Amino acid sequence: MTVQIYAHRGSSAAFAEHTRAAYLQTLADGADGVECDLHLTADGELVLLHDDDVARTSNSAGLVAELTLAQLRTLDFSSWHGVVIPPDYGTIATQLLTLPQLLELLAAAGRPIALALEFKYGATFKPQLVDAALKTLRSFGWDSEKSSAGNIHVSFMSFHPDAVKHLAAQIPAAHLCQLLENVQVAGVREELDMGAITGRTAAFLMRRAMAEGERLIDDGVAQLAGPGVEYLRAHPGNAARWVAAGRVLRVWTVDTAEDLALCLAAGVEQVTSNRPREIRELLR
Repeated sequence: MTVQIYAHRGSSAAFAEHTRAAYLQTLADGADGVECDLHLTADGELVLLHDDDVARTSNSAGLVAELTLAQLRTLDFSSWHGVVIPPDYGTIATQLLTLPQLLELLAAAGRPIALALEFKYGATFKPQLVDAALKTLRSFGWDSEKSSAGNIHVSFMSFHPDAVKHLAAQIPAAHLCQLLENVQVAGVREELDMGAITGRTAAFLMRRAMAEGERLIDDGVAQLAGPGVEYLRAHPGNAARWVAAGRVLRVWTVDTAEDLALCLAAGVEQVTSNRPREIRELLR
């Protein structure tokens, strides 16, 4: 079985996540694909960032949705990682990428490359982010049936079942990935800095969303199943059922030999990793 390797936010162990350097390193590492998260700026531009706020990955703070692209371009999104950027990977000022810039970078790769777009939402799904991404892809000649634009094959991912259902009305199930995580109350409380009661409520809602996501995979609305490594450990029966039904498993985030062995034993065909070069070497 050939396992495809997707670089998680680029080669983000080597360079700061979602930066030009991280994605250029991904191509040098020989990854089969790249994964990225999208946000809309205040002026409607699609930028590659994971968080709602820029505080963790820049030298400033503020909500992405309240900042313009021009304002975001004044920030340093790479130095926090503590790695010097090689001259041919651009300057600090050029590290923030928009979706069009990433598509141009991948189009110049000179080989087939996969792109996994993730749409992040809280409790409420709003279609503007998804629709803006599809509009941008169409401007690059993207074909929705084949889900390709030149040498780039595109798939779409979300934890939010409503986002997957919205996409399913426009895109074949083979290109849709329902993401899943193993929800634990303690983990939710710590991650979201919540009290006991609020944390239990949030975990309940997240588990309900995960249950709906599992049904979308079972029903074939999404033919890509995207469990985290801990979900795979906790629910091996679900993974086995989906493999038997012909679903493709894309597991995140696989960075160790132990995690890779778990995936191989479960019949996983795609792994997402911060360390695509090291995972490739392990596979060899």
